Amino acid sequence: MAGSHTVGCACGALELELQGEPFGVVECLCGDCRTAGALIESLPGAPPALDERSASRFVLYRKDRVACRKGGEHLRDHRLTPASPTRRLVATCCNSAMLLDFTKGHWVSLYAPRWPEAERPRAEMRIQTASLPDPSALPGDIPNHRGFGLGFAFRMLRAFAAMGFRNPGLPLGGAPIEIPTPPGAA
Repeated sequence: MAGSHTVGCACGALELELQGEPFGVVECLCGDCRTAGALIESLPGAPPALDERSASRFVLYRKDRVACRKGGEHLRDHRLTPASPTRRLVATCCNSAMLLDFTKGHWVSLYAPRWPEAERPRAEMRIQTASLPDPSALPGDIPNHRGFGLGFAFRMLRAFAAMGFRNPGLPLGGAPIEIPTPPGAA
């Protein structure tokens, strides 16, 4: 994925341009990512956001390497709570989960299903596995970290240093998208 790469929503109305290589690819199993992924998938016609383990596979990019090429008007924010510093951007044209933006951070986590399957980056580690009822049931094909793990923390720090220890913000997104909680969900 050297140079520039484009990923888009399921219907193609929205495209993001990514510069360079990601600094990591993770499967997040925290409760918030599993809850938000399930809520986004409950939207009409939404493509999958979660894998078979209910993990969100994220491709991590520095914020200064992500730009919208077309269709930015379709992006809407979803936050689990109004005060949450984490927002997930959804393409409302087809209800595709596009990315997670930790607004206080220097990176974005792009949903891996936005890549064509043949080009989809492979996960390098699983994080936040302590949130699962039985983390020991996970396969041992990649490292499974109860929290974030030192390798993950080092990659984040290295990317932050490369940006001069600044958070440029992410000028994407729009009005909040309302996602009703399905009956029986917490």
